[in-house]
Amino acid sequence: MAKIVRIMRQDAERRLSNMPEEYVFWCCDGRILRNMRELKAALDTMTDETFAYHSDGGKSDFSNWVKDIIGDEKLARDLHKATSRTRAAKSVTARIAFLSSKLV
Repeated sequence: MAKIVRIMRQDAERRLSNMPEEYVFWCCDGRILRNMRELKAALDTMTDETFAYHSDGGKSDFSNWVKDIIGDEKLARDLHKATSRTRAAKSVTARIAFLSSKLV
């Protein structure tokens, strides 16, 4: 059974903000991702090969970055389960919408 975690405004702001320079995500296609919105944009436009590089063969680079650096365990779980780039992008889109709703 999933536990319910309340997200406060400051948590939502932190998760949506830019990560410090030393914690950015270096994508194999040369992109540098600093926040969740940049991750979403990258997932929308990267090749399936780039997605596979970071998420196949036991790798969960996107999920690990979101969990360890951004600090969003729910999105990390969703990304870990995502079997396609489009599914991953939808998960990130939904999470951004949810977190953004906490800023109002």
